[in-house]
Amino acid sequence: MRRYSMQENNQRIIKLVFTGLMAALVFVFSFLSFPIPNPLLDTRIHLGNVMCLLSGLLLGGLYGGAAAGIGSFLFDLFNPLYIASAPFTLVFKFMMGFLCGIISHAGGRKSEKLGFNILGGIAGSVAYMVLHLGKVFLTGIWFQKIAVEVALVEMGSSALISLVNAILAVLLSIPLCYLVKKGLKAANIELS
Repeated sequence: MRRYSMQENNQRIIKLVFTGLMAALVFVFSFLSFPIPNPLLDTRIHLGNVMCLLSGLLLGGLYGGAAAGIGSFLFDLFNPLYIASAPFTLVFKFMMGFLCGIISHAGGRKSEKLGFNILGGIAGSVAYMVLHLGKVFLTGIWFQKIAVEVALVEMGSSALISLVNAILAVLLSIPLCYLVKKGLKAANIELS
């Protein structure tokens, strides 16, 4: 069994604490939303995805994915409209944060390259959109027993709002990441 040094243990504790903090921020920011009238689905523009991507950008794949998934899962559990989707949300948002974190950190452990961060944010958002829209379509056909055409309309309706959320998340998470990293550096805290 590998023994960790005091510094390694402190680093792991800091990363776990920040994972919990980011999960809490994902949860809270998911409540900051603007409902979009839609006769087919409950749609809204929200800021939870911003924190999901920020989790991946700051913490990397595994920890960032965990923060994104757990915070979003808890939001769904506390909202009667989304409680049935909570297990899917856990996996889908985990993938969002995980892909963002893996790609953004691909340039090296302490990657500060804007291109990797943008690519990570886009990849995480696209992965989430594909998973979410696939679920909307398949849920409509299998569980709601609606026609394929209606399921496609529902999916298209959800796609537009998902795209707005994705663009907003990428545009806000990357500058936020640089601000947070600057503050962490000033406090002599390293997450990666």
